[in-house]
Amino acid sequence: MHNIVIDTTVINNTVQPVILSGGSGTRLWPLSREKYPKQLLPLLGDDSLLQGTVRRVDGIDGVNLAAPMIVCNEEYRFVIAEQLRLMGKDGVIVLEPVGRNTAPALTLAALEASKAGHDPILLVMPADHVVIDNLAFQNAVREGTVLAAKGMVVTFGITPDCPETGYGYIQTGAKLKEFSADAFSICRFVEKPDHETAQQYVDSGDYLWNSGLFMMRSSVWISAIQQCRSDIFSACDNAWRAEQLDGSFVRVGKSEFEQCPSDSIDYAVMEKIAAGQSNLPEGVVIPLSAGWSDVGAWGSLWEVLPKDVHGNATQGDVMLTDCADTLAFSGGRLVACVGVTDLVVVETSDAILVAHKSKTQDVKKIVDSLKLQARSEGLLHRKVYRPWGWYDSVDIGERFQVKRMMVKSGAKLSLQLHHHRAEHWVVVKGTARVTRGEESYLVTENESTYIPLGTKHRLENVGKMPLEIIEVQSGAYLAEDDIERFDDHYGRL
Repeated sequence: MHNIVIDTTVINNTVQPVILSGGSGTRLWPLSREKYPKQLLPLLGDDSLLQGTVRRVDGIDGVNLAAPMIVCNEEYRFVIAEQLRLMGKDGVIVLEPVGRNTAPALTLAALEASKAGHDPILLVMPADHVVIDNLAFQNAVREGTVLAAKGMVVTFGITPDCPETGYGYIQTGAKLKEFSADAFSICRFVEKPDHETAQQYVDSGDYLWNSGLFMMRSSVWISAIQQCRSDIFSACDNAWRAEQLDGSFVRVGKSEFEQCPSDSIDYAVMEKIAAGQSNLPEGVVIPLSAGWSDVGAWGSLWEVLPKDVHGNATQGDVMLTDCADTLAFSGGRLVACVGVTDLVVVETSDAILVAHKSKTQDVKKIVDSLKLQARSEGLLHRKVYRPWGWYDSVDIGERFQVKRMMVKSGAKLSLQLHHHRAEHWVVVKGTARVTRGEESYLVTENESTYIPLGTKHRLENVGKMPLEIIEVQSGAYLAEDDIERFDDHYGRL
C-alpha cells in the first residue's frame, strides 16, 4: 500500500492537467514518424498538437489550474521541453523508460502529483487530439471538476455525428439528476464496432464516442488502480520511489518500470467501474460537442481542417485545379494537383504519400513495411531535432554524408569522438567555438575546420544568433551510433 498522506485540513480543488504523450501516430506518415510523432507536429496552425492541448485549458473560469504535467517517452523529452519553453510555460515532464500504455502512465502522474501531500483533480488528456470549440471544452471541464471533487471518476463522451467505426463507444445510463451537470452514469464501454452496429448506436441516442479524456482526484485513481491492477500499481510505485530529478525531467526507475504490465485506462479500471465492481468509485460520463477529433488518420485531419468551397484542404505550397474533397500537404516543395477527387497528397523532404481518402487507415501498412525493411523513413525525418538544435541530412553517398546543422545560442554538443569517420565543418552563419584535442579556437562565417577520425571534439555556439554550419562526414561507417561521449550538458552519456 502506498503511503501517501493527504492534508485533509485543506480543500484542494486544484486541477492538474496531465498530458499523455506516448503515441506514435503511424497513420499520419510521412509527416508523423516514430521518433517524431504527430503530437509534436503543427497540423493545425502554428501550435503543435501538444502545445494546443496545453493551451486548451488556459483561462478556465473558477478553476485553479496547476502547471501542466506531461508523461512522455525519453525520446521526445528535449523537443517537448523546448515546445513548453517557446510557449512560456513551466511544467513537469515525467519520463517513461519504456512504453506501457495509458494506465501505468496515469499512475506515475498520480503518484507524482500526490508526493507533497496534495490531492489535486487530474485532468487527463491525450497529447494528440484536436478540439475546435475550446469554450465548450472548458465548460465541460468545469462541470467535471465539480463531480471529480466529490470523488467520482469522470470521462467525457463525444456526441457522435456519424457511425464512426474507428472509435470505441460508451453506453450511457441514467442521468445524474442530483447534479446540475449534464452527466450520466456509465452503462458499459464497447469496442470499435462494424458499420451496421455503429449506426445502431448512433440511432439509439444512448452512445457516445470514447474520447480518452478523464478527470478524478489523484487519490481516487491510486485507490482504483490498487484494487483493479495491483501489479501495475506495485511496479509503478517501485519505479516512482526510485525516481531522480534530471534538470526539469523526472526520471523513474528504469528496471522497476520495465516490470510493469501494459494496459489502458479503460481496460485496467474504467470497464470494472462500469460493471459496478464493489469498492470502486462511481463513474460518470459528460457528453461533449466541441469539434473533437483524435486525428487518427489523414482522413480525420481533412475533416477538421478549413476547406474551400470545393471541399479541399491545403497546407503549405499547394496549387489545385479542378479538384474536390482533397487534402494536399506540402512540407516544402510545390505540390500541384489537377482533376483529382477524394485524394490525400502529402509531401516531405524524403517521402511522398498519395492515398485515397477512404484508405488512409491503411497507411500503417506502409509504415510496417518500412520497419521490416529497416528503412529510416519509418523512424526519422531527414531533419532531426536535438537538445542543442537540429541537423538535416542534405546528401549521402558511398563513404560520405552532408548535413546542415543549427546550434542554438549558448548551446553545445557533447565532447565526443568518432571511430570510423572524419568531419569537415564550414560555418555559414554565426560564430563557433571548436574544441579539437587539446586546442580550443573560434571559427566564424566563411571559415572552416577539420576534425580527424578518432579525435575528441566539441562544437559550441558562443554567439547571440543561431549557428549554422555545413558538416561533411567521410569514412567507412557514417551511422549515428558511431559516437563515444565523454561529457554532455544534456546527460546523454
